[in-house]
Amino acid sequence: MTKKILITGANGQLGHEMRNALKGNNRFECIFTDVAELDICNAEAVKQIIADNHIDYIVNCAAYTQVDKAEDNAELCKKINTDAVENLARAAADYGARMIHISTDYVFNGRGYSPYTEDMPPDPQSVYGSTKLEGEKILTDICPESIIIRTAWLYSPYGNNFVKTMLHLGEEREELSVVADQIGTPTCAADLAQAILVILQADTFVPGTYHFSDEGVCSWYDFTVTIHRLAGITTCRVTPIRSDEYPSKAHRPFYSVLDKSKIKKTYGLTIPHWYESLSNCIKLLQETH
Repeated sequence: MTKKILITGANGQLGHEMRNALKGNNRFECIFTDVAELDICNAEAVKQIIADNHIDYIVNCAAYTQVDKAEDNAELCKKINTDAVENLARAAADYGARMIHISTDYVFNGRGYSPYTEDMPPDPQSVYGSTKLEGEKILTDICPESIIIRTAWLYSPYGNNFVKTMLHLGEEREELSVVADQIGTPTCAADLAQAILVILQADTFVPGTYHFSDEGVCSWYDFTVTIHRLAGITTCRVTPIRSDEYPSKAHRPFYSVLDKSKIKKTYGLTIPHWYESLSNCIKLLQETH
């Protein structure tokens, strides 16, 4: 029997990759929405689309992710990352839909030195992180049969992201200074979309919080050097700097590596190394450039 899936935030990085992952898959009937088709901040509109279409699964890819701007736009950030999640959760609970919600490494303070497991205490240090954590809590309260996937350092050939910015700057500048004391894992949105597809196709839906990123770790500096090397950019010198030499409005975690043991064990996932996925993404970007 065909399952009906509602995907929100369908024009974002992950939304685009969900379109690619689900293309031609006759096990699912998909409704892809972004703000033009569905305002998830409107509780009635959310309820109506889920009721009218007899939705089985909601995959919430929508989020306010502009970390620095969130510090000045806390209200809008909360509206999308917290209140809209409540609207989706209530509708899911009322109409028996299962929800997969995407969260972030920013729910942690980033002061640890070993990969974060799902049961470690969250301690967000930014408006973005706080609103995402509130969204998680509300979803768990209202709709405990949901899945929350925390991810980090997301990039893709679509939209605005670190990889595309570094490619652009690398081509137009002779020198770039990049933070070298923040450690995490670059994650290709296509890999996360594939993991979500595995969950949707699994025989059993195991609710709970999971961590997903690609394998391996690096700093933003290492990441940039690798982006340029893979793209063949040789005219831009990349210099490592400390976080305090690059002031930003929002606090960023110094260490936000996620432990992926739980999702790998529960769903039998094999996750690629970030270098391999980055290489594929840059090839795709160069083909379409």
